[in-house]
Amino acid sequence: MVLAVDQNPEGLKTLQEELSVAILVQDVAAEDAANNIVASGVEELGGLDFLINIAGMVTNGTLESLSSEDWQRVMNVNVNSVFKITQQAIPYLRQSNRGRIVNIGSIMSVLAGVGMGAYTASKHAIAGLTKTMALEVGVDGITANYILPGAIVTGITQPAMDADPSFEKFWVEKSPLSRMGQPADIAAGISFLLSQDASFITGHGLTIDGGVMQSA
Repeated sequence: MVLAVDQNPEGLKTLQEELSVAILVQDVAAEDAANNIVASGVEELGGLDFLINIAGMVTNGTLESLSSEDWQRVMNVNVNSVFKITQQAIPYLRQSNRGRIVNIGSIMSVLAGVGMGAYTASKHAIAGLTKTMALEVGVDGITANYILPGAIVTGITQPAMDADPSFEKFWVEKSPLSRMGQPADIAAGISFLLSQDASFITGHGLTIDGGVMQSA
């Protein structure tokens, strides 16, 4: 059983109908979000085995032009929520014999881009935070890893592709596999990191980018 959390009730309703998951409408960056999410998870699931921190957002703007409000919103969604939710979840993961934490970074966890200062900083933070998690929770048999997606077709990238066809063309041509990534590609990586086969993998960043980072 899975508890899916999103601030979009329509998307959650569709997910619930298709996969029969429990749902919680919640902005992960809200003041009481971590408590609500973990408490709901424990109530719905009877405990916690896995935590997947996947919520994220991006904002564009040079460091000179970026507002402090936009900077803080990105940090609250992409980093602070991961810290707070994980902090609340650790005691319950500790009670499981297969505790797993998977965070979503980005190829921007190791790269950088003009106009992407807030997003890049947040995804670098996810890499460092996850490595620290791995060191601290390993004693309890919990693994902590993060995924570095490349260009994936999502609600974040679809508007960019619709507005500018060259955006998709650039990433397709940059990938040796000559395609954009799909959510299923990331789901497969998450599934592996949650599995028994990955029980000795922790503090690791798994790149799922179609080979984009191998090209100049």
